[in-house]
Amino acid sequence: MSIEFLKQTGDMSIKLVVFDMAGTTVEDNNSVAAVLQYAMKSFGYDANMDEVNKVMGYPKPVAIKALLEIYGENNEAADDAKVTAIHDVFVGKMMEHYKQSPIIREKEGVRDTFIKLKEQNIKIGIDTGFSRDIADAIFDRLGWKEEGLFDVSITSDEVANGRPYPDMIFKAMQMTDVADVASVAKVGDTASDMQQGAAAGCKYVIGVTTGSYTAEELQTEPHTHLINHLYEVVDIVS
Repeated sequence: MSIEFLKQTGDMSIKLVVFDMAGTTVEDNNSVAAVLQYAMKSFGYDANMDEVNKVMGYPKPVAIKALLEIYGENNEAADDAKVTAIHDVFVGKMMEHYKQSPIIREKEGVRDTFIKLKEQNIKIGIDTGFSRDIADAIFDRLGWKEEGLFDVSITSDEVANGRPYPDMIFKAMQMTDVADVASVAKVGDTASDMQQGAAAGCKYVIGVTTGSYTAEELQTEPHTHLINHLYEVVDIVS
């Protein structure tokens, strides 16, 4: 279902676009879900991939707690030590993946999209359900920081609440001096991305259908647009 936004005064042009990482701007091949499933199984929890996919985009400790609520016993989701232990396995495996896997690359059209937006003086933010150490490993691998392809990045461990809460979007606005959320677009490939953009009140909430969720799955989430190619963002926000 699409969403309606309150009309706000002032310049309504887009000044900031906040992009998700894995599945949206970084080729994922379902590796994040696979590694999260691996981490759960390392501790004896046979998490079904359908359930794992439902928590994609969430801060990974939150995702682990959600899975423990399904597969754990005796209120194990409240066991912070267990959540931390599973998360440590997840982080270690993900770091290894992003540093060494030959399949790691940016999604098609990312570089052209970022460059075109910057030519129009639109700020680019990156937000993610990853922690800072994983995000930086990806940035190092792709060379985005060195090339100045984005303006700011925010990870889920740097805010009080990760997705679907709007904290990361608000922090990106603060870091780029964008005061009006009606000047912000959110782009992502998961339900939590759409929910996050809607919770923030972004002018555009754009779902990418080539990531973790299909067009049919994203259609049921709050959005203004669904796209098949990232470069379509340029036409929407220009």
